[in-house]
Amino acid sequence: MTKELFKDDSYLNECDAVIEKLSENSVTLNQTIFYAEGGGQLGDTGYLIINNEEYRVSNTIRENNNIKHILDTTLGLTEKMSVKCKIDWDRRYKLMKTHSCLHILCSVVDAPVTGGSVSEGKGRLDFDIEEKPNKLLLTKTLQEIINQNYKIKSSWITEKYLNENPKLVKTMSVSPPMGSGEIRMIKIGDNIDFQPCGGTHVKNSSEIGEVEVSKVENKGKRNKRVIVNIR
Repeated sequence: MTKELFKDDSYLNECDAVIEKLSENSVTLNQTIFYAEGGGQLGDTGYLIINNEEYRVSNTIRENNNIKHILDTTLGLTEKMSVKCKIDWDRRYKLMKTHSCLHILCSVVDAPVTGGSVSEGKGRLDFDIEEKPNKLLLTKTLQEIINQNYKIKSSWITEKYLNENPKLVKTMSVSPPMGSGEIRMIKIGDNIDFQPCGGTHVKNSSEIGEVEVSKVENKGKRNKRVIVNIR
C-alpha cells in the first residue's frame, strides 16, 4: 500500500521514495506526494528524479490500494531504486484552490451533489435541484465566505460514525472509500462545510482568491450545473 503523504500535508512538493513495483509505463512507490485522480480531481503531474535524470510523470492514478505514476518511459529504472518525487506545484496549487472553492459552493447551494470536476482554475458541481440558482448571487455569496479567512483542516472519523451520520456525504454519485475503518474529512471554518474528502486543499479560504460563477446550466429537470472560475 502506497503511503499518501498529501493527505497529511497538501503543501509538500518534494519527497524521497523507493520504487516497489515497475511496469512498462508506470511505477508504484512506497510513499508519494502525487495525488491520484479521483473524486473529480485530476491526478498530479511532475517528475521522478534518479541520479539527476528526470522521468516525466504525465498522470497519477489509483489501482486498488496503490498509486501508479504514469511515465513516458521506465527505461533504466529498477525495483528498490531510490527516487525523488517532485510535483508540478503551480498546477497542484490551482487544483487545491479549485477543490476548496467547490466545498464552499456545497455549503451555498443546499442540495445533493450529483457530479463534479476539479481542474486548474475551473471547477463544476451538478446539483439535484429544480430551481436554477442565480449566478450573480452565487458569486457574491461565495466571495463573501472566501474572504472571511476560514481555516481549512483535515481530520478523521470512524466508518461507524459516518454510517450513523449519512447526511455528511453530500455526493450522490461518489461514496467515500470504505474498508480501512477511518474516513478523512475536510472542515471549513466551524460550520461552513464538513464532508468526506480524499483530495488536496488550501489551508485558508482566503488563498482561493477571486472567483466567478461563470455559468449555471440546466442538465435536466432536477439537475443544475454550476461552473466556477478561479481568477
